[in-house]
Amino acid sequence: MAAELPIGTLLESVDRAPAHVLARKLNRHTFWCGQSGSGKTYALGVLLEQVMLETELPLVILDPNSDFVRLGEMRAGAHSASAEALRSRDVRVLGKKGDHDLKVQFTELPLKSKAAVAQIDPILDAEEYNQLLRLEDEVHTIDDRDLVAFLRGKGSVVHDKLANRLENLGITEWDLWAWGGRNVGDHLDETADATVLDLGGFPTPAESRAAALAVLDHLWARREERIGRLIVIDEAHNLCRPDPATPVERLLTERIVQIAAEGRKYGLWLLLSTQRPSKVHINALSQCDNLALMRMSSPKDLAELGDVFGYAPASMLERSSSFTQGQALFAGGFVDSPVLVQMGARITEEGGSDVAVPLR
Repeated sequence: MAAELPIGTLLESVDRAPAHVLARKLNRHTFWCGQSGSGKTYALGVLLEQVMLETELPLVILDPNSDFVRLGEMRAGAHSASAEALRSRDVRVLGKKGDHDLKVQFTELPLKSKAAVAQIDPILDAEEYNQLLRLEDEVHTIDDRDLVAFLRGKGSVVHDKLANRLENLGITEWDLWAWGGRNVGDHLDETADATVLDLGGFPTPAESRAAALAVLDHLWARREERIGRLIVIDEAHNLCRPDPATPVERLLTERIVQIAAEGRKYGLWLLLSTQRPSKVHINALSQCDNLALMRMSSPKDLAELGDVFGYAPASMLERSSSFTQGQALFAGGFVDSPVLVQMGARITEEGGSDVAVPLR
């Protein structure tokens, strides 16, 4: 594995000296932050390309806005050796804009996740939760498509209540379910160079969050395999909120916080990207040893970053308010010392871009 990943040039270097991050220190959690228009997503793509070029570290990218669905496509005119190398990488995009469907096996979800999806509380809905618990011994023999029929076939009031709940919430009609076919876990187990989960293709936020929960549950369940992975969560405030409201949101936040606290020793390394630090749960934020900060104008946000990331010099944090697009502060373990960087150019296509103002 290459010792250094080139990401651009040093901002204040007269001779445009190259800027790098240390590949081996990606085995620490990373916080990537910048307000809208700072170039945050484009710049993150620069780093991810270098990870694919110079390491064998598999990427798992939770992508709510379809920004990384073209990570396997080269930009027009990209004919460099790096572009040729990236063309050979195994990049799998799962979702509406990919080559594979993003599917989950409902019956393979952990009990707590199935209950959260079905909005079953272990105390308030004690009978239904207990029956869901009792189904665990036989649930792997049930085809998702026939789950409601299976429950009604049991001929009991509580089984009928479970079936009614699934139908009334419309859960059995979700496009997410694999119906016994190939599912997201199968792709994750094959450790492609990059697995992009396009969460933006689902018609409801509930489906999108359930898909994300299934991915993280799968990785956590196999943590003892100790396969190093960089789990990139773009727009992390969608999945790791400080104030989760629904059962799935709460379970998602708990899982991400758990990975942040305990995942490092198993090779589960987070990269959380968002616009503001206050939008991400503090128990995940505080576990990050690497910081990439792009333009940030809010004094409140800069003060919070200073409190959480004490290794980032206050003078450099303050300068971020005057950054132009593509400029960033890197601090923490993945650089030898805090540096200001002008990010380099992408090799692959960016999935999303700003809508231009139409001119007459």
